[in-house]
Amino acid sequence: MNNTQTRLLFPGLRGFYNWAEPISWLLVRLTAGLMIIPHGWPKLMAGIGPTAAGALAKRGIEPAEPLAIVLITLETLGGLCVALGLFTRFFAAAIFIEMMVIVWAYWPKFGWTGPGYEYPLMWGLVMLAIALRGGGPYSADRMLGKEL
Repeated sequence: MNNTQTRLLFPGLRGFYNWAEPISWLLVRLTAGLMIIPHGWPKLMAGIGPTAAGALAKRGIEPAEPLAIVLITLETLGGLCVALGLFTRFFAAAIFIEMMVIVWAYWPKFGWTGPGYEYPLMWGLVMLAIALRGGGPYSADRMLGKEL
């Protein structure tokens, strides 16, 4: 890949763009992580049994209770960790897998006609990008000096 920088229409903005680039990654990671938590919080508050029965077993997804634990963990702890940039690659990759399972379950329905695949597909791809990129410069992973 060519590492030369593009010529800016307004070259005076290069300093701003150089400053904003790592901040933009923080914004993406923080938003993606925090947007997952509201999907897990009600499951956490309901508990493993009701989540297993309501979100999984009624759709024929078994073994429901162990999978409920996985969902609750990924959508609460995982979302928080992605937002903080802690164990970022692991949790982002795991949430990506969860989202792809949801996409598979709803394919080919589109969201305007009922539960569809496009929302989990978008968040899954965002999580894949985060897993590939890592936490970035403003992350707990970077502060710890270790990353998966």
